[in-house]
Amino acid sequence: MRHDDGPQDPPVNNGIVISGGSHYVGNQAVGHRAQAFSGSVSFPAQDAGQAARTAELLAQVERLLQEHRAALADPDATDRELRRLREELEEEEPQPSVLRRALDRLTAFVQPVAPLVTAVGQLAQSVQALPGP
Repeated sequence: MRHDDGPQDPPVNNGIVISGGSHYVGNQAVGHRAQAFSGSVSFPAQDAGQAARTAELLAQVERLLQEHRAALADPDATDRELRRLREELEEEEPQPSVLRRALDRLTAFVQPVAPLVTAVGQLAQSVQALPGP
């Protein structure tokens, strides 16, 4: 028979067994370092760092739009879509479907200009990383 180097702890069962009758159970936490919370739990609407990165990328896209305006098929529509995206991002609870639609249209409008395609792609990734959308 082989012996291990040290004493072993008995196995731990972190489960709950409820049997028979009616049980009304409030908040529960099971397992090592488990926690149960009562009441509402809230999360910040946006991570400040991610929101700042998104704002930087919006400004970069605006600069590039001005630089490459002549190369765009419909610069006015591109401006409108960027404005729509900015307005939705400024909402208290931006709608993911509106953001996606604006980003998709913006991506289509900037296709002829490689630097804009890259910048809008980075903007889309940043928007998707925001909490909520």
